[in-house]
Amino acid sequence: MRDNYHESLESVVTDLVAMSEAVQVAVRDATRALLEADLATAERVIGDDASIDRLHDELEVRCFSLLARQAPVAGELRTVVAAMRMVADLARMGDLAAHVAKIARLRYPDHAVPDGLVPNFELMARVAGEMVQTAGRSLRERNAHDAGKLADSDEEMDELRKSQFRLLLGKDWAYGVEAAVDVALLGRYYERIADHAVLMASRVIYVITGLLPEGENWPVA
Repeated sequence: MRDNYHESLESVVTDLVAMSEAVQVAVRDATRALLEADLATAERVIGDDASIDRLHDELEVRCFSLLARQAPVAGELRTVVAAMRMVADLARMGDLAAHVAKIARLRYPDHAVPDGLVPNFELMARVAGEMVQTAGRSLRERNAHDAGKLADSDEEMDELRKSQFRLLLGKDWAYGVEAAVDVALLGRYYERIADHAVLMASRVIYVITGLLPEGENWPVA
C-alpha cells in the first residue's frame, strides 16, 4: 500500500517536470510568434494553453487525493504541498506565454516589438526559458543547488526590465503610445514568468531541505 502511494507521489513529480517542459515550449514559441509576427505559431500557443490548464486541474486533483488517501508525513507532506503550489506556478507561466502570443496575434501582420527593442526581448525570452528549464530540472534531479541559482537569473531579468523602462521613458522614444503599451505589457509578462520560475525553485528547495521560502507560511514537516 505504501509502495503504491510512493509511486503515485513520484508520478505527480514526473508530470510536473513534463508540465515545466510544455511551459518552456510555450515561452519559446510565443517569443517566436512575437518577434517574427508568426500568426500560426501564436494561435498554436494560445490553443495549447488549454492543455496546460487541463494538466493543472488533473495534478491538483491527484494531490488532493494523495492527501486524503493516507496522512503523508515529513518529506511526503512537503512534496505534496509543494507540488500543489508548483502546479499553480506552471499554469500561470503558461497563461503568461499565451498573453505574449495574444499580443503577437493582435498586432499581426505588424510586429508588436519595435526594432530597437528586439535584442532586449530576445534576451528576456532566453533568460525566462532557461529559468523554467532550470526549475524543472532541479525538481527532476532534486537539486537544491541549481534551484538556488535562479535568484541570479532573476536579477538579470530585472536589469533587462529596467533597461526597457529607460528606453520607454527616454526622450528618443519614437514608436508611439501603442507600442509603448505593448512593450510595457510584454516586459511584465516575461518578468512574471521569471518570478514564477523562482517561486517554483524555492518550492523545490523546500521539498529537499524543509526550509520555507521567505515570507511564506506553509505546513512544516
